[in-house]
Amino acid sequence: MDYIDENTLVIDCDRCQVRGDACSECVVSVLLGAPPSVEWDSAEQRAVNALADAGMVPRLRLVDEQPARPRRRAG
Repeated sequence: MDYIDENTLVIDCDRCQVRGDACSECVVSVLLGAPPSVEWDSAEQRAVNALADAGMVPRLRLVDEQPARPRRRAG
């Protein structure tokens, strides 16, 4: 997940590590049909969380790719 600023969440489905396997249980797919990228501001995030808390939509299932960690050398 990326943030443009503290109020805007960018969901890039192309970078999701569980894309395909978890799409049917993800709120993005339920609401928008698995687009390549979505931007939600803080009000939209709260609304989606409220819908999920009420059991009306599934939660966001995004598992964002993590940048590779530099390896440490022993010695």
